[in-house]
Amino acid sequence: MQYDVIVIGSGPGGYVAAIRCAQLGLKTAIVEKYNTLGGTCLNVGCIPSKALLDSSEHYHNAAHTFTTHGIKLDNLGIDFGQMIKRKQEVVDANTSGITYLMKKNKIDVHTGVGSFKDKNTINVKKADGTDTEITGTNVIIATGSKPSALPFLKIDKKRIITSTEALTLTEVPKHLVLIGGGVIGLELGSVYARLGAKVSVIEYMDSIIPTMDKALGRELQKVLKKLGMEFYLGHKVTGATVKGKEVTVTFDNPKGEKQELKGDYCLVAVGRVAYTDNLGLDKIGITVEERGRKITVNDHLETSVKGVYAIGDVIKGAMLAHKAEDEGTLVAEIIAGQKPHIDYNLIPGVVYTWPEVAAVGQTEEQLKAAGVKYKVGSFPFKASGRARASGDLDGFVKVLADATTDEILGVHMIGPRAADMIAEAVVAMEYRASAEDISRMSHAHPTYTEAMREACLAATDNRAIHI
Repeated sequence: MQYDVIVIGSGPGGYVAAIRCAQLGLKTAIVEKYNTLGGTCLNVGCIPSKALLDSSEHYHNAAHTFTTHGIKLDNLGIDFGQMIKRKQEVVDANTSGITYLMKKNKIDVHTGVGSFKDKNTINVKKADGTDTEITGTNVIIATGSKPSALPFLKIDKKRIITSTEALTLTEVPKHLVLIGGGVIGLELGSVYARLGAKVSVIEYMDSIIPTMDKALGRELQKVLKKLGMEFYLGHKVTGATVKGKEVTVTFDNPKGEKQELKGDYCLVAVGRVAYTDNLGLDKIGITVEERGRKITVNDHLETSVKGVYAIGDVIKGAMLAHKAEDEGTLVAEIIAGQKPHIDYNLIPGVVYTWPEVAAVGQTEEQLKAAGVKYKVGSFPFKASGRARASGDLDGFVKVLADATTDEILGVHMIGPRAADMIAEAVVAMEYRASAEDISRMSHAHPTYTEAMREACLAATDNRAIHI
């Protein structure tokens, strides 16, 4: 079995790379160790978490906001089993869709653990212990990542869990102790907080979502506190023990004083680490970084071995599904002789809490550190007619523009449908638009996106209309 391209891993980066290769006329195979395609994102990440986020948001609104709309409900309750069942149905529909796309594009799927025999030969070990060898002119490593762990804290997958187990619980926790105030933890924490769990967040840094603009973290923390979530920022976890159905998490506060929290579940969400184990990289002379297990690549995402590429979570940069998709497309087009590009500064980041958080470009902290002179325009959703109609009054849109040229350098938003709204900012920045460019574009009224225009007006000589 000889191919032009072999892709190892079928997550968003892998399957998109395979499809684009096939579209470009390259004979393509994809190797996946699990029986379902889609990788972490579709099976135990992006898709199932969004299904639970939506279900929990429906319940929360029914319990807390429907009455303000004149909707009365009696005997409201949670069928958690059905919620988990629906989540799995969403996952199954998406993964079967990827299987269909493989067939449609005539991509061969090899199920088993793929590893290098040499730079052009991949050994596929199947579940029954048998092996198959396939060869390819080019190989794309797209094996993704797995949850990080703390070396001193044993994850038993029952009471001390990762995001994977948090998606398949059989009950709503009474008290969920969440280690990590990043995207994954806060999304899952908000799911269970909406369903009635007490959620305590322990974060080593002095703010939640610490890689994003500080203003977003402050606003999101304020909103999540309304859900009843509590935060221990600047605290260092030192251990966790399980006794029966109780977990005790110990940690030090900023003064070094020892504290503890007891809950029925502890979710460890301290990031992810590249999954590069058992690939046989040593057989072809590829080494991985000590920390993070990441593979080094050049500007074409080619490794130190010619014809072997790596994309997504296994290389440097944000661990985002859409980044992996863009990289998969880029590598496919490079192999086909084209000259694509990616502007990594313009890959948006999103937190799917409610309100949603989204950002693209530079933060205020980054601009200050770089000595860039900039101006700020901000618009709160409480001044938006559309947001007032829907009752989504928390949050804002903040636009950062160059003080001299007015070019938009960063957009940071927290509010309703921010995950969708950020696309306007990405388009604007791809075409190097100024704040005034956006302020002069017509935006339908009433819409949430008017907040983007108003923030640009605010950045342009403080011209916002509705504040």
